[in-house]
Amino acid sequence: MTPLLLFRRVAIAEAVTWALLLAGMFLKYVTDTTELGVRVFGMVHGVVFIAYCLTTVLVAVDQRWSRGRLLVGLLASIPPFFTVVFDRNAERQDVLGTSWRLQHEQPTGLVDRLVSWLLRNPLQGVLAGLVAVAALTGLALLVGPPA
Repeated sequence: MTPLLLFRRVAIAEAVTWALLLAGMFLKYVTDTTELGVRVFGMVHGVVFIAYCLTTVLVAVDQRWSRGRLLVGLLASIPPFFTVVFDRNAERQDVLGTSWRLQHEQPTGLVDRLVSWLLRNPLQGVLAGLVAVAALTGLALLVGPPA
């Protein structure tokens, strides 16, 4: 899977879960029918939000994004559907590659070495990503919902 394809899929998933959460909020606050949508889709959106943020950092390191572009990519996860806008803009600016740089290049620095190891060991990389998403989701649940 290329950086472009991975990023696009996670960005779209984040936007879809936003839409589901907004639908749940409509049912809860506008029609006053049920809060089940907010409970279910809120959790799903939270998990995908964390996955999007981790994917953004992974792609940013591998594709050598500037800190500013990384920050904008992360901030795009906050307003509904902006992850898709950011994805399209990043593709237009040709900063989402069709290959992983750190699968072939020698890494320099600790973060590059970590990302390189994750990319060169895909099974362990996916497992590490799932553990990171689960751990950060657990931490978010401990902290509590946004006020």
